[in-house]
Amino acid sequence: MNRTSIAIALLAASLLAGCKQSDEGGVGPAQQAGKAIDDAGAKVAGKVREQVDKADAAAEQARERAKEATAQARDNLDKATETVGKKVEEAGEKIQQAAH
Repeated sequence: MNRTSIAIALLAASLLAGCKQSDEGGVGPAQQAGKAIDDAGAKVAGKVREQVDKADAAAEQARERAKEATAQARDNLDKATETVGKKVEEAGEKIQQAAH
């Protein structure tokens, strides 16, 4: 065996030793680290989901407000159009009276 083979064998043995379960039947260090990573990922996913839900709710409120604002603007435009129409009609009548 050359030095590279010995180094690889020692590295593999140390990795396997780090991954084995303890004699007490517990979880090994690699499994604990994996669980911690999984738990952290689940926590982050939960927080992201909360923020996405909040953003969806805010977007829905904005859509509803936009609908209401559009309806109000339409009503205001109708009223303004009606008022302008009356003023034009009154002006037309005054012009006709002045012409006679």
